[in-house]
Amino acid sequence: MTIEECRRFYSEEIRFTGNIESPALVEAFTRVPREDFLGPGPWEIASAEVRGLSALGAIQMSYTPVTDPRDLYHNVVVVLDKASDINNGQPSALARWIYALDLKPGARAYHLGCGVGYYTAIMAVVVGPDGKVVGSEVHADLAARAQKNLSSYPNVTVVAGDGATFDPGGCDAMLVNAGVTHPLPLWLDRLREGGRLVVPLTMSTTPSLGIGVMVKIVREGGGFSAQVVTSLAIYSCKSARDEQREPLLKAAMASGALMKMKSVRRDPHEQSNTCVLHGADVCLSSADIECGY
Repeated sequence: MTIEECRRFYSEEIRFTGNIESPALVEAFTRVPREDFLGPGPWEIASAEVRGLSALGAIQMSYTPVTDPRDLYHNVVVVLDKASDINNGQPSALARWIYALDLKPGARAYHLGCGVGYYTAIMAVVVGPDGKVVGSEVHADLAARAQKNLSSYPNVTVVAGDGATFDPGGCDAMLVNAGVTHPLPLWLDRLREGGRLVVPLTMSTTPSLGIGVMVKIVREGGGFSAQVVTSLAIYSCKSARDEQREPLLKAAMASGALMKMKSVRRDPHEQSNTCVLHGADVCLSSADIECGY
């Protein structure tokens, strides 16, 4: 198979494993060369299952070295920084999260934790030349690589720094690619009407990793609806973690209450039995959305 044929097969693999029904997103996985974002080979790859078990501390992480760029076109993670345990991410998982953003041509999107920019490029292809994608990356070396990798994408800007404090401006879609204890008020404030925030709520398993669920939050009529998209293991966004909410989030996961979340409340209210994870500024709730939350 030529590498172009491998990309086409890979995009179809992602379509089925990620349950993707967006032709534009599948086509973006065909068009964006993954090897252009990973640096020169050889590369080290691993299955998502091995990565997940490693994140739980069940097994020791191991990788397989490859030299042929065609080997990158499978549903595998690829090492970016072995010493820091950073990889390029599982394609089907990222595809599922990007799919949840419901990107449209001309949309403005924010990608927190863009790494070396591969999935940012996927998003940029979907929103098209009239759209805009802003990426942020806290690791300076990865941000520099992303800026270089995405220099041929005129509708992308990459910012080096803490994405939790960066103000992306008004957005139609936001993908937070690092685990947090709660959606930050800034992100909710910057969502336009109908805007989608896809964010991982996780409890820490190691100083750098956590497990939990990816949640889709939609701004609707002044309120915010919420639903779980997938389970996941992911790197933590340390500056977007609240030590006081961490045990509450863990309890909500253990009891299954988090899976019943239907909305995010912003209004002042007393804690009640519908509060999945109560906070003064942001409250995850099992109550249906009401305008004015």
